[in-house]
Amino acid sequence: MFIESKDRLLVQIASYNTNLQGIWGLPQDLVDWLSPTLQVANFLSREPRAPDIVAVGFQELLPLHLGLAGLSGSVLESRNALILSQIESSAPGKEKFTLLGKVVNGGVALLVYGRDEGVARRVCDVQTSWTGCGPLFMGNKGAVGVRFRVAGLDGGVGEVYTFVNAHLTAHERFLRKRIQDYSYIAKTLLFTPLPGSPSSSPSTMYSTSHLFFFGDLNFRLALPRSHPLAGSNNRGDLAAALNNEENREGLKEFDQLTIERRMKSVFVGLREGEFWKFKCTYKYKLGEVDKYHSLRVPSWTDRILYTTYTDDPDTPEETNIHNLLYTSIPSYTTSDHKPIISLLSLPPPLSTSPTPSTPPTLRLPSGYAPTPDPRANFKRYTGRVIDRIIGYIWWIICIIGLGSATLGLVNIFIGLGVYTWWRTRPNALPY
Repeated sequence: MFIESKDRLLVQIASYNTNLQGIWGLPQDLVDWLSPTLQVANFLSREPRAPDIVAVGFQELLPLHLGLAGLSGSVLESRNALILSQIESSAPGKEKFTLLGKVVNGGVALLVYGRDEGVARRVCDVQTSWTGCGPLFMGNKGAVGVRFRVAGLDGGVGEVYTFVNAHLTAHERFLRKRIQDYSYIAKTLLFTPLPGSPSSSPSTMYSTSHLFFFGDLNFRLALPRSHPLAGSNNRGDLAAALNNEENREGLKEFDQLTIERRMKSVFVGLREGEFWKFKCTYKYKLGEVDKYHSLRVPSWTDRILYTTYTDDPDTPEETNIHNLLYTSIPSYTTSDHKPIISLLSLPPPLSTSPTPSTPPTLRLPSGYAPTPDPRANFKRYTGRVIDRIIGYIWWIICIIGLGSATLGLVNIFIGLGVYTWWRTRPNALPY
């Protein structure tokens, strides 16, 4: 049995697509979602221990028109208050946590917390970033990131942690677009240069000591037509097969993300735990714990990937990060997705960094070196302006329709018709 030591930081990552439901997208009790990792931490440690870092990502945080309009503040604050209270009440020693960083773009949001009696005291250089990869760079799809440096216990430069939460293009047939989304995010989700860097140019998410990439990545289970479980007529048999772990391990060979990672076309350098240990996280019937929707092929759309600077680029299936837990939470039924969670034990920090003033950074495979897009800011803010224009117009239409965009449009057309009639009506005849 692996026993984690206290010089290995524990990082807890949680991700959930809440299906555009705003403040109604989460139950008030988050124990099922956030406490399993705490229980595992207790089991694996000689002494009860809370995570050092907790990162929580949301996709489809609130109705799309509100997200595009930038009206996510109240929802994000309610999420923050609820999550903070839950992780503190569930911690074995009632440890306190501090919000290190939060960021939202459209409906994609990320909150990262640090344990007060530990990491939070040494955190510095906190940064946030965002990018949209929807049509015209809009934020209906895209990524947000939080980066910070944890100074060394000896006062040295320490290590840099980068967390990225993403929502990529949907539907099985748009595989190429998902791959393009990832490439775009790698070039436009930018941060300031690392300490000691000789360059003043922005740095990509790969310029870090530890990288965690998660969210609704939307890669699907793409069964060939010759497979006995392929086709809409066999959805029931496929759902039944997913109840068995041995079947899931076989079906994982048709997972688009697994296939593309092996081809090094996406998520280059990142590793993942055994996702087939839990059932596909999408698409469920609302209100159901364990019933898939017949209109979609069940898929592992929600994923958590990671890597660290001591990982060898020549052995992409191996990592020095111990994945202590990687699972989904079936009990949440307000969304067509199931939330996922992972507990990761990071390798102990090296005694000295390669350069005393520079944090250690990831080693990437030969030939792969994503560079910042020089037009990244132009693209990001073009998308944000379009977001706001469409979002506010949509929001006003919904107000006119008492919450319904369809009714709002009907009311507008009726109003225009009445106004046109009023302006063009013949003058009333005198008595």
